[in-house]
Amino acid sequence: MTESPFSLPDRAEIEPVLRLALERASDYLAGLDDRPALAPDVEERLRPFAGSLPEHGHGAMEAVRLLAEHGLPAATTTAGPKFFHFVVGGVTPAAFGADLLTALLDQPAYAWASSPLGVHLEVLALRWLRELFELPAEWTGVMTTGATMANFVGLAAARQWWGESHGRDPSRDGLAGMPPVPVFSSGHIHASALKCLAMLGIGRDAVRIAGSGPAGRLDAAALDRGLRELGGAPAIVIANAGEVNAGEYDPIREMLDIARRHGAWLHVDGAFGLFARISPRTRHLTDGVDEADSVTVDGHKWLNVPYDCGFSFVRDVGLLKRAFAYSADYLPGPDDPRPNFGSVGPESSRRARALAVWATLQAYGRAGHRHIVEHHLDLAQYLGARVDREPHFERLAPVQINIVCFRYNPGGLDESTLDALNERLGRALLEDGRVFAGTTKFEGRVAFRPAISNWRTREADVDLLVDVLDELGAALARELSRSP
Repeated sequence: MTESPFSLPDRAEIEPVLRLALERASDYLAGLDDRPALAPDVEERLRPFAGSLPEHGHGAMEAVRLLAEHGLPAATTTAGPKFFHFVVGGVTPAAFGADLLTALLDQPAYAWASSPLGVHLEVLALRWLRELFELPAEWTGVMTTGATMANFVGLAAARQWWGESHGRDPSRDGLAGMPPVPVFSSGHIHASALKCLAMLGIGRDAVRIAGSGPAGRLDAAALDRGLRELGGAPAIVIANAGEVNAGEYDPIREMLDIARRHGAWLHVDGAFGLFARISPRTRHLTDGVDEADSVTVDGHKWLNVPYDCGFSFVRDVGLLKRAFAYSADYLPGPDDPRPNFGSVGPESSRRARALAVWATLQAYGRAGHRHIVEHHLDLAQYLGARVDREPHFERLAPVQINIVCFRYNPGGLDESTLDALNERLGRALLEDGRVFAGTTKFEGRVAFRPAISNWRTREADVDLLVDVLDELGAALARELSRSP
């Protein structure tokens, strides 16, 4: 059987493919500030990506051309300034360039033996991040895919500590025959932490919520009482630095004092909220973080590096080495003096994320990243003030950081009708595509919670969000008024 000339990769494809990709990337970035968050005809644009697996391929140029011609217009513009959904950062120019080199080099950053460059830059970037967040220099850091796996690392260390406190090694023996692991948090606990508890065999329902009111803010007395009732048995406490609906913070210092009084482990989930620590304006929100046992934060949020990227910092590296012990005859041994991130975290196959992280820290430094954070703090205050001025909007929570929680409220409607109207408005906003922001439930009410975390975002982008919501909301309110 004769092979198709396009059935196999060919070195001659590389140069024209690279030229095409860079040309289309340059065009895309040149217009990124003005692109809508999503093309209104996205489903139509996706139609070219269909059919059965081809028996004989069409070659690299045709595949990349198809992706550039139809894929770029169909993609949500998450890298752009009008995407306020899910707390997504953009990508700084330095991080973008470094990430291109990361794909070029294709480094498995498992250990020094597989990538001296990737591992060296990870060690250095993690040290710089500890300095940026003012965390103890002796803590061990590891890069992950994002906040979920960063939480997994911190909570795996907590589980190891808990098991060893009972005279067992849970990574070796499992949890069978042991008492339930007591976990405490406020109502701000994130779904990713619950997911990690499930993956670790602790269970989502292990969490005891020490919260009060519809928002679930910490009830410190309930936390203290719950830990006291354990009679000195070890427990895990999860503090939340920046919850997703209104950017609220648990009182970390108070939780730390309670945890220490009862000998509990304190884990801080700071997915985006830990960045408050780098501005004097908001640093107080993170007081006590540097005395916790484990802390997590995302890179692809406020650091503005490409997906996927997260960081976990743990006080006791020995717990990580025991929790994630990993060895084989062909791998570096546990006594290898050089860094081996594959044996202190969940992933063995690890992309060299450190190149982009190092590059953006090297390019803009502490002052540059502080400016990005404070620019977003200013924009959030600007959005909050704009919402307050508009007659058809109602802000539902103070603007503490980079999230503004509000709803469309034309007046004269009961709560259930308002919820239904805002749910419809949320769907209409995403279908419209000019700008993206999602809905949530805040204190039982349907609300919008745009998060500002892209270095490109300007006041005009924030104004567009309010203008589009007002336009779409007015149309839905008129329709509602005509309904019998």
